[in-house]
Amino acid sequence: MMRRRFTVLLLTALLIALGTSLLMRPANSTLAQSSTPTTTLVPNYEGKVTAPEFQFGADWINVKEPLTMAQLRGKVVLLDFWTYGCINCIHIIPDLKRLETEFENELIVVGVHSAKFKNEGSTANIREVVQRYEVTHPVVNDSDFYLWDLYNVQAWPTTILIDPLGKVLGFYSGEGVYDALQPIISTMITQFDARKLIDRTPIKYDPELAKRAASPLSFPGKVLADAAGGRLFISDSNHNRVIVVDLKTSDVQAVIGSGVEGLQDGAFTTATFYRPQGLALDGNILYVADTENHAIRAVDLKAGSVKTIAGTGQQAAKRSDGGAALKVALSSPWDVAVVKGILYIAMAGTHQLWTLDLKSGTIMPFAGSGQEGLEDAPLNKAKLAQPSGMVTDGKILYFTDPEASAIRKIDLDANGPVTTIVGMGLFEFGDIDGKAEAVRLQHALGVTLGAEGKLYVADTYNSKIKLIDPATRESKTVFGGKSAGSQDGKDALFNEPGGLSFADGKLYIADTNNNVIRVADLSSGQVSTIVFPNAEVLNLSVDNSVGRETAKLPAQTVAPGTSQIIVNITTPSAFRLNDTAPFELHITPGDKIANVSADKADVVIVQPKMPLTLPVTLTEGTTELNADADVYYCDAINDTLCYVTRLHFTLPITVAAGGASTVKLEYTVIPPKTPNSTIGGK
Repeated sequence: MMRRRFTVLLLTALLIALGTSLLMRPANSTLAQSSTPTTTLVPNYEGKVTAPEFQFGADWINVKEPLTMAQLRGKVVLLDFWTYGCINCIHIIPDLKRLETEFENELIVVGVHSAKFKNEGSTANIREVVQRYEVTHPVVNDSDFYLWDLYNVQAWPTTILIDPLGKVLGFYSGEGVYDALQPIISTMITQFDARKLIDRTPIKYDPELAKRAASPLSFPGKVLADAAGGRLFISDSNHNRVIVVDLKTSDVQAVIGSGVEGLQDGAFTTATFYRPQGLALDGNILYVADTENHAIRAVDLKAGSVKTIAGTGQQAAKRSDGGAALKVALSSPWDVAVVKGILYIAMAGTHQLWTLDLKSGTIMPFAGSGQEGLEDAPLNKAKLAQPSGMVTDGKILYFTDPEASAIRKIDLDANGPVTTIVGMGLFEFGDIDGKAEAVRLQHALGVTLGAEGKLYVADTYNSKIKLIDPATRESKTVFGGKSAGSQDGKDALFNEPGGLSFADGKLYIADTNNNVIRVADLSSGQVSTIVFPNAEVLNLSVDNSVGRETAKLPAQTVAPGTSQIIVNITTPSAFRLNDTAPFELHITPGDKIANVSADKADVVIVQPKMPLTLPVTLTEGTTELNADADVYYCDAINDTLCYVTRLHFTLPITVAAGGASTVKLEYTVIPPKTPNSTIGGK
């Protein structure tokens, strides 16, 4: 298995430099590229090789009709080659969204989904993950690697940049897409605009996200059963919160988190998370892997409060040796387990396990060299592959390595080494029960300990629950059928379950793509779906203005036609926008007078550059524009003192001939007099 670092190819020059670890796949190239290394950026961003056409008959997502390269002439096109289980591919989604927002009329991103795992090749499954990660740009299912081979792609993720004349400019492989490509795209637009070759006509999307029905849970990732306390904890991942329910009655006891994406400490009702996953309980403290905040949170169940105890809120740009927990950037912590004052962390983004000393507040790598692979060795030399699930009996730490479809273990008393129970390599996967080397799983994400020291595994991409004996290395299917589905009873069906937990003879299963929690009774073999008797408490408020500061802006008169909303949120001079937290803006989809399309109404940007522009179509009449914004900002002198202001804007608009050319949404935040909404700073 090869692993290399790549960055941008400009014209015929390949710049081999920074980048991040990549998952490599051999490919047959029909579009040759030069490999001459250089660090010189050419001044004229125009390609030489015509981009090949998309494959006829391929399935498309987020558009009603397949796109063609001819349709995209006049646009800068960015092809994103990805596969949805790859953590590096997940990491660049925010970069792509940021580029799309900044160059919304000039750039179009096309996701080219070239699946690593068999399960990832299903268009239905890609639709699910497009909704899960809120991808709104067009995605084509490159299931047979047609485009992958044409472009000589060799690693996930790889982006291909195509100029407005339809010529290939070059490629970039790895993370850090925004910083690498933003200046190139900006310059390219300026150069082609001067030649009147930029077409700013909007392309109509048909986003899957807009079709998603509301449900009490949204892509729940992990569960934790607390038999002693009679509680079940649920990571309601895409609702950005943690749910506490009664283990027997399923009544909702508490909702931890407001549901708003963010990194804010405080009371349960105001604290915010961003797609939390793994959970670990130690007394009255619940530890949460706040995955897309790249942070670890501690929930005090008695005090009803949330506190950040590790991470800066930013993804680590490179591997680290650790240090003070609140000063070390993390990378997609996916699960946690606690033993004797040490919190073990499955750091999926760096292919490692880390430890956090809860007393000293020191965090550091524990196992894994940081190189992706499946190699048993002493702790610091072993190769792991995106660890995402953990469980321990206090002596042995078991964990999943989904990219290697493996279950592995570490003897904590002996301090290693890393040993593989089942799993054979990065591209060895399937659905085969048996013993040792004969066993095949497919991207297993979850693991828990059952009776007699045996493991139950959420074999995610096979949509099954497996029982594995770590002593004999034997695996057998205990729940799940030949295909994904949603069905209770003895012939239960699941859809990509991501987590599970054992208590009192029952398995509690996060059936992620079915948006439910299932209970498997091990004695009867029956599977049921949890129904919350008081489910109404899980409803996210339809009126998102509740709990927000209302800002009524002066009425404006604007001209009819295709226009823009100019958003300019600023801070007083003694403050600055927090560049480690996302700026979020949610515009209520407009009426016939001021119409903002659903796919452009939500903006989430880290390091926003004001002003922002959003497209709007205006028709003569009178209306009111409503918008909600979460603004994170810091004291410019005391850099660690940061705040969040949640705003609800109302803007009366009259659309009439002779009005202004744009709608202006301008506001300067008013800092609190006391630091009652601090979020921990950088």
